[in-house]
Amino acid sequence: MAKKFSELMAATMSPDAVQRAKKATQEMRDAMPLNELRQARGLSQKALAVILKVEQPAIAKMERRTDMYISTLRSHIEAMGGVLEITARFPEGAVKINSFEMTDTAPEN
Repeated sequence: MAKKFSELMAATMSPDAVQRAKKATQEMRDAMPLNELRQARGLSQKALAVILKVEQPAIAKMERRTDMYISTLRSHIEAMGGVLEITARFPEGAVKINSFEMTDTAPEN
């Protein structure tokens, strides 16, 4: 009879090895290129292109870019069902930057 992966892992890996594997998995989840994020969300380039009302090659080009407008990245993330948050990390702690967030109110004059 087949064993559950968790049982197999518990039987063959030391607790230290399990912790290292969990940490490595979390690090991979925390840092992911756009194309891998799209794939993890179960979307093809074509499907994302339909949502964003662009052609599929535009998605491929966007995923290869190392520099883009924040609004472009926000649209891409929102099309995948997410919310873009920008955080600056310093030795003293992290600060969420809200200057780039969309608002429902008009700017004051």
